[in-house]
Parts: sequence; C-alpha cells; structure tokens
Amino acid sequence: MRRKLFRIGAHPINWVGEDVKEHGEHTTYDQILDDMQSLGLLGTEMGRKYPQEAAALRQELDKRGMQLVSQWKSVLFSDPSCRREELESYRRHAQFLHEMGCKVISTCESGGSPQFDPRRSPGQRGVIRLDEAGWKSLAEGLNAAGAIASEYGMKLTYHHHGGTVVERPEEIDRLMEMTDPEFVSLLYDTGHAYFGGADPLALLRKHYDRIAYVHLKDVRKEVLAHARETELDFIECIKRGVFTLPGTGDLDFRPIIGELLQRGYDGWAMLEGEQDPAEHPPHEYARTSLNYLNKIILEKEGA
Repeated sequence: MRRKLFRIGAHPINWVGEDVKEHGEHTTYDQILDDMQSLGLLGTEMGRKYPQEAAALRQELDKRGMQLVSQWKSVLFSDPSCRREELESYRRHAQFLHEMGCKVISTCESGGSPQFDPRRSPGQRGVIRLDEAGWKSLAEGLNAAGAIASEYGMKLTYHHHGGTVVERPEEIDRLMEMTDPEFVSLLYDTGHAYFGGADPLALLRKHYDRIAYVHLKDVRKEVLAHARETELDFIECIKRGVFTLPGTGDLDFRPIIGELLQRGYDGWAMLEGEQDPAEHPPHEYARTSLNYLNKIILEKEGA
C-alpha cells in the first residue's frame, strides 16, 4: 500500500454550518461521524453537534477508530484589556484538546470582525482593521497563547480567515513577521487564501516553514466575483455558496498538493467546504473530493 505523507480528514462544517446555523441544523453527530468513517476520513475537527464532554466525545470517536485533530478558538488579543481573561480561556481550551490527543489549536483573532467580535452590534458591516497598537497587542497575545499550547505539547496554528483582521496576504505576512516562530504557526487554508486576495500556491511557498496544519477548501470564483461587485459580507458569501470541497470548485489543487508532497508535509489536511448540505450533499461531495485528490497524489507520486 502506498504511503501518504499527510493524512486527509474532514471538518464537520461540511455537514453542519458553524457560521450559518440553519445549514444542516437537523443533522446528528452520528450521521456526520458515520459518513466520515465510511469514507476513510478518520480525523475530524470539533463540531457544535458533537458531544461536548471529553469522555463522551472520545467514546464516539474511539468506536469508529477516529481522532479529534483540533478545534477553533476565537481570541480577542488585539484588545490588551482582555488579555488576562483570554489567556485563561485559552488554557482551558488547550487542556481539553490535550486531553483529546490533539497537536494543533486552530486560533483566530475576533477583534474587528463583524461576525466574530463580541463587542460589535448585530448588523454592523465591514472589518475594522487593526491600528499599530492593535497589531502589537495581537502579536503579544498570540505569543503568550502559543507558549501555553507548547506547555501541552501542541502548536498554536493561526487561521487566516475571511471577514477578519488577518485575511489579506499582507496581513498574513505581517502576522508572521511580528510573532515568534517558536510559539505561533500558520493554519494554511486554500479557500480563505483566495478569498482574501492571495494566490494559494504563492502563500504556501512563502510561509511553508511556519505551516503546521492545512485546510483544503475550494472556491466558486463566479460567486466570489459577484460578492465583491455587490459588496456582500462574509456570511452572505457562505449562504451563496462561495466555498466548496476540492475538485468541485474552480481552484487547481494539482500544484498545491504537489508542493505539499514535495516538501514532505506530514500533518493533517482537512476537507472543508462550508455550504448548504441540502443543496450540496456532504457525503457525495467528500467522496468526489477524495477521488480528485487521490488521483492527483497518484499522478505526483508516479511523476
């Protein structure tokens, strides 16, 4: 049997929306995990429908031969007055993921984001970009949180993300420059890279040495172009189907997978394509995506 250098898992967001709650609202965690297991996807991120207690979640994963890989953690480090409370919350989060055997913590700054910042009112639009003080505070907070993750044998992997203060290529560059490589790694997301205006392959090559976790997400370019023209916000983009799974959108994953294979990436790569499961059946899309990616892997290994 050929050896895969990296392991492919899946995010439950393909079955149940996190940002758009009505997507897959009646789907059960049993259905999600059974679908993943049937496809050979034995790594998953945490989902809102999953059992929230470690013992119960571990029981459900163990009986399917699966493991938890990570869980999203919003932080508000750009506001220094929140740092102590945020770091205490981060430690609790790290303790839970350590107990579950995770090695990476998906981490994203919520400050300034219309959908994630708890200080903003419903209906407010547009990302409030960081000033110099905000950048400094964010970097300091991430370094401190990364040190906590390191205590538990894990890495803080920063998730550049649409609709946040770190989504554009120059913002990703700045975050990498201002943070300590010992404590802050990068969660490389193909879809959010393109959404934020970056060339996904160029971003991968530029920051590969900081990448410790990967999300494989495709983009429907026509949907994104229309969203830009009509100034739709991030949530509306999700509702319109801007993201999908690799091989079912418009990004070319051949050079991306080739780069990961060539460089020997050996972490998890998670299938992620947040969209309405009623219109885009998750099991069918995941199977199509796996076939597409495995074909690329075979081609690259045989080259």
